[in-house]
Amino acid sequence: MAAIDIFNGDADGICALVQLRNAEPKKSQLVTGVKRDIALVEKIDYRTGDELTVLDISYDKNRVGVEKALAAGAHILYFDHHFAGEILDDERLSVHINTASDVCTSLLVNDYLQGAFRAWAVVGAFGDNLSKTAIGIARPLNLSEEALSRLHNLGTYINYNGYGASLADLHFEPAVLYEKLVAFSDPLVFIQEDKDSFDRLEQGYSQDMSLAAAVKPQHETAFAAVYYFPNEPWARRVSGVYSNDLANANPDRANAVLTEKANGHFLVSVRAPLNNKVGADEICRAFPTGGGRKAAAGINDLPPGQVDEFIEALDRYYR
Repeated sequence: MAAIDIFNGDADGICALVQLRNAEPKKSQLVTGVKRDIALVEKIDYRTGDELTVLDISYDKNRVGVEKALAAGAHILYFDHHFAGEILDDERLSVHINTASDVCTSLLVNDYLQGAFRAWAVVGAFGDNLSKTAIGIARPLNLSEEALSRLHNLGTYINYNGYGASLADLHFEPAVLYEKLVAFSDPLVFIQEDKDSFDRLEQGYSQDMSLAAAVKPQHETAFAAVYYFPNEPWARRVSGVYSNDLANANPDRANAVLTEKANGHFLVSVRAPLNNKVGADEICRAFPTGGGRKAAAGINDLPPGQVDEFIEALDRYYR
């Protein structure tokens, strides 16, 4: 019998687990990866009595793994906010899923723990680009503007760290970063006491974002804009957080970043307009390897021959 924590390598997945393990410390096997590595549940061989905690990865994309774990006699606690599809009815499966556009996994865990580690939920929400929601749930903490800004930055940097084609692209492997963060019940103390780690994230983010800012849109209308990034580590690292910045700067427009991969195909990151946070998941799921949530979604491997079709779908939906 083993405890196994399975989580997305972005800010939301990490901050959700940080909350849970501060509330209930336990030695567990960590299963995670880069942000787009989401079919994680099926990677493990399970035994009767194993206790799985699954965070911030689509139930729909992990259906086979969930069924495999249950068949082996495992118990599963599942938190997520992505498209789920039909959920298996099994007494050993406890599901907390909400796909509303203003919800993320860290917020679901915050509710589950009745706000016990609220500051980490704020970090996770900021990382998932839910700034208004993050500010709202932070009110009981009575934070100064400066402290709130630090939490915003930390969430952004943790989220930025999760993007890449492989773990080699990242400044920290997500499991390593999680281990650094979980040692602190308060994220503000982490920022103060593990300055080396925080500075490494901050400096990498600043350098990569300056390169991204020089990229001009290749397709731009009143409804949508599409940016092409080269096959470079900085571009892979920054694609998601730069998409968030584009969404914040253009709240009435959808934005997509297409990052070239080694095979000549594209990794796609889509953000729905902040003033109309729907449709990103529908557009991306129409293509093989696509998925996500209403406000933010992506395609893991878009062939060049389907780029025009994707751009047309993006324009058509938001027009």
